[in-house]
Amino acid sequence: MKVDLQDKVALVTGGTRGIGLGIAEALAANGAKVALVGTNSEKMQTALAAVRQHGQEAEGYLCNVAVTEEAEKTVEAVLAKFGKLDILVNCAGITRDVPLGAMKDAEWDDVIAVNLRGPFLFTRACSKPMRRAKKGRIVNITSISGLIGNKGQANYSASKAGLIGFTRTVSKELAGKNITVNAVAPGFIETDMTAVLPEVYKVEIKNRIPLGRIGLPQDIANAVLFFVSDEASFVTGQILTVDGGMIR
Repeated sequence: MKVDLQDKVALVTGGTRGIGLGIAEALAANGAKVALVGTNSEKMQTALAAVRQHGQEAEGYLCNVAVTEEAEKTVEAVLAKFGKLDILVNCAGITRDVPLGAMKDAEWDDVIAVNLRGPFLFTRACSKPMRRAKKGRIVNITSISGLIGNKGQANYSASKAGLIGFTRTVSKELAGKNITVNAVAPGFIETDMTAVLPEVYKVEIKNRIPLGRIGLPQDIANAVLFFVSDEASFVTGQILTVDGGMIR
């Protein structure tokens, strides 16, 4: 997908691997300058090299997205570097899959902190310069697990369902400032996180997808590109499921 993002500045949390990196590369390929947020310095350098291959400026910021001070300082640093912020993509996320009866407090708290508190902190911080500019695009990466639930993922599904409610509410609060807030709900996507799953499980998942294939990060990136484009200026508060028809 091709859109015009020339002179736009985008911040992508969880941008050093998987879906986040795919989104960051797509944004850069369409003309945006990109700020990557991650937690691993080695992966950050690899991701920056990949994004910069598209000919756009990119900078990396190590940050725990669930810590208020780190999130706010990261946004301040991005503004100091690029002078503005047009696009925020909240993609940072973790899993701690375990059945409810065996789930520890920390396994619940850690997932809620990264997957739900993180988007709250970055949206709050990034919406300030967007409100001043009276324009902006915010896209949250949720999951079909937040729509239908999934065994062993009470924490993850709850965090992603919460992110859907957060998206719809904030879209109403920020609409008056010409800031759109939407979400993409991926299905089963081929990333380094899913690559370690048993092949028999991946075949089973593939057989449940009407389109007959597992999704790619580019499939999610294309949905994000639409939401951040000028063509989507009248679209806000929406949840776009990108899952090959897996849930209907």
